[in-house]
Amino acid sequence: MAAAAAHRQAQVFRVLSHPDRIALIAMLGRREACVCHLARALGRTEPYVSQHLAVLRAAGLLSRRRQRAFTYYALRDFSVLGILDLAAHLTGSSLQGVSAPDGCDCPACRPTARGKRDAH
Repeated sequence: MAAAAAHRQAQVFRVLSHPDRIALIAMLGRREACVCHLARALGRTEPYVSQHLAVLRAAGLLSRRRQRAFTYYALRDFSVLGILDLAAHLTGSSLQGVSAPDGCDCPACRPTARGKRDAH
């Protein structure tokens, strides 16, 4: 039994071992976001980001919902941010938040008729 638990825990660390996945988790710790938003924020292509989101989702760290042509991702459990905080503490570094990128066409980033952004 203990070996199975250790294996599952190791799997979480493997999933989090990629820098872009860590950045995605950090961004999603602020609010849910669509693939186009995350791709622009990372400076990567949507297919690249989608592949990493799929890995995080398969590990049970993310949930997703579809709204028209957009797919939104959110953290399933915010306690994963504690792992990132611990890693930042151990390395003497920090993750900086990423704001809405220019040119993202999702409903959350696109200005509404009143000049405000839609809320996620």
